[in-house]
Amino acid sequence: MKEGIHPNYQQATVTCNCGNTFVTGSTKPEIHVEICSKCHSFYTGQQKSARVDGRIEKFNKKYGVGNN
Repeated sequence: MKEGIHPNYQQATVTCNCGNTFVTGSTKPEIHVEICSKCHSFYTGQQKSARVDGRIEKFNKKYGVGNN
């Protein structure tokens, strides 16, 4: 690598809107994010399933799928 053209790589503190913080490597000393793995619905298990909304049943009824 050439000298003097690359930014300094350092430890950065990542802060989420939910209050969670963790340390990672970055060229910036601080990073602010809106969603992290502690508050994202996919990781917390609160993600809504398509079956709950009835979308699969609605599709099957509309196109006659599964009705023999």
